[in-house]
Amino acid sequence: MHRAVFFDRDGTLMEDVHYCADAAQVKVFPGVPEALRRLKEAGFGVFIVTNQSGIGRGLITEAQYLAVQEEFLRQVGRDSVDASYYCRDAPGVPSHCRKPEPGMVLRAAAAHHIDLAASYFVGDKSADIECGQRAGTRTVLVLTGYGAEQSCAPDLTCRDAVEATKVIIAQRT
Repeated sequence: MHRAVFFDRDGTLMEDVHYCADAAQVKVFPGVPEALRRLKEAGFGVFIVTNQSGIGRGLITEAQYLAVQEEFLRQVGRDSVDASYYCRDAPGVPSHCRKPEPGMVLRAAAAHHIDLAASYFVGDKSADIECGQRAGTRTVLVLTGYGAEQSCAPDLTCRDAVEATKVIIAQRT
């Protein structure tokens, strides 16, 4: 079994652009590429788990999402991310994958032999924290994106994803 860090993407690793449909708008936060590389070097798997309800709402196409994701991976370094999972379901639609439901995390854990109790979920929304809790990971709320506005009970709160990775690496056992 491996340990991993699951990251929300928008507002956590890159600027949150409302229903980002244009790869030119992708702006990865400073220090994120190096932080993800350090996690990999420390023996963690790195996974992206993102709600993309703009697809289900008809606001962006799947092709637009995939182009944005490709640009994100280009900026962070493709080798820094083991896999990405996204949920296209709109709010209010029964869904096993839309965060806070843990479906994407559980799917990744089964496919990559991940020890969820030794893993973390990092995000900027209460739904991210609840998703990590439901999946059995430790949770980190970052104050980027919507983080400062959230009312939830994460295991840790960090300024941003870079600080979160430093704390996670320092806590590894």
